[in-house]
Amino acid sequence: MVKVRFAPSPTGSLQLGNALTAVANRSFADRHSGVMLLRIDDTDAARSTRESADGIMRDLEWLGIPYEEGPVCQTGRIEAHRAAAGRLLEAGRAFEDGGTVRFDAERRPTLLRSDGSPTYHLASVVDDAELGVTHVIRGKDHLANTPLHVALAEALGLEPPEFLHHGLILAEDGHKLSKRHGLSSVADLRESGVPAEAVRAYLVELGLPRGDVHLDLARLRRLSLDAISAMSDAEFSARVGAPAALGPALRGAHDLNEARELARALLEPEAVQLGAAARPTLESFRELREAANGRLGEEASRALVKAVKAAGGDLRTLRLALTGRERGPELWTVVAGLPRDDALRRVDAAL
Repeated sequence: MVKVRFAPSPTGSLQLGNALTAVANRSFADRHSGVMLLRIDDTDAARSTRESADGIMRDLEWLGIPYEEGPVCQTGRIEAHRAAAGRLLEAGRAFEDGGTVRFDAERRPTLLRSDGSPTYHLASVVDDAELGVTHVIRGKDHLANTPLHVALAEALGLEPPEFLHHGLILAEDGHKLSKRHGLSSVADLRESGVPAEAVRAYLVELGLPRGDVHLDLARLRRLSLDAISAMSDAEFSARVGAPAALGPALRGAHDLNEARELARALLEPEAVQLGAAARPTLESFRELREAANGRLGEEASRALVKAVKAAGGDLRTLRLALTGRERGPELWTVVAGLPRDDALRRVDAAL
């Protein structure tokens, strides 16, 4: 059975490049009817935090990336790592050096630190084998580690997994993504209002790039529009914390944050006071809206707006009274989205 693993280090937010690795592993497991293990590589005690590990799991859930096994923390498997180092010492494949244990190979990497904790190399090789990982899919920044990991596995008498390496996601300037580039992590994208579906679709599109790719924010924005278009009015409104009836009025938003701002503007408009010239338009609207009791659908709302205009009404004036703004969503969507009493109250306040 195919088993892959996603093994982030809990030293900060889930970076977009790591999210690409997670999606690639999930897709590979699905294609081969396999399973995915979530392993938290927390052997770097000085930098690893529980908060980061929890944040990574929340990011995976937000992206819709499930895993069948885990989370398994490497710190819970230290005895297995130490036992493996002991076997290498007994076989003469490792040696002690100033309190540390090093692998007797060309690079002579450290396997156990002086405090007895395992390094990434030892823990990763032991856990991949003992947890049954068959394929390791990771970024090409780990490419240099692969010969060492294969040699270490063979020295332990373990069967190394197959390794696949993908290109990295770089910033537009060609450098590694970091906070100075703005949108570098899954949390950054979520906070900017990009829907999870758009981020996941972007990463799926990238697949397993052979070479490095530059972050394409324009493509992400287009996918964000596609994701919003695919949502029902009820789902879209729920995502931004607005009543379902406001869904059509929010459709012009490019992302969830813009939709939230628009919803706030419609639900809590700036107060306006209009002069006597506005009275005929607003009284016409009031009469028509009072006659049409309850919520209005699209057809009825369009007909009402058309009737106000046909009676000589100024739709700009009506928009100001209902929203406090001269521009915004199509007027019928505002009429449809506002409860009858709320719309009448706004008209009265404007007069």
